Amino acid sequence: MDIYYARIINIVPLQLMKAKTIDHILRTVWISVSKMYHEEALKKESTMATGFTLISIDPEYGTSSMALGPKMGMEATSLSRTLKSMESKGLIQRKPNPEDGRGVIIHLTEFGRSMRNFSKEIVIGFDQKVRQAITQEELETFNRVAQTIMDLAQSNQPFIKK
Repeated sequence: MDIYYARIINIVPLQLMKAKTIDHILRTVWISVSKMYHEEALKKESTMATGFTLISIDPEYGTSSMALGPKMGMEATSLSRTLKSMESKGLIQRKPNPEDGRGVIIHLTEFGRSMRNFSKEIVIGFDQKVRQAITQEELETFNRVAQTIMDLAQSNQPFIKK
């Protein structure tokens, strides 16, 4: 079975990528996945960023605005535009944090819960398709390789030899 990745213009067999850098493979695979998520989000007049944010908010208790950014792997200040847009669309409500008067807790509205469920279904559906297409051994190898790449990227080691 050939494994493919989608580029914005066409689909190329993975075997043709062997001369590419690992960075190139990671970026092109993520662009394909991101594009797929974005197209799914557009079906509900939403965005991938909104869907990812909805999934990251605790549906029962809400999530502190200060904890949301790090939970998503980004700076809290980078979320402000997304949260403002989500609030104006009626997906979330900001309520004072009872434990910290300076902070707020982001809560989902009923509409926000509904959109969260839609986003979660897309993520789970894609995960299931990938798991059906590869063996457990391939998945375990992928996870080990991904962890190694992440560890190296976060190691703060210089990558250029002098």
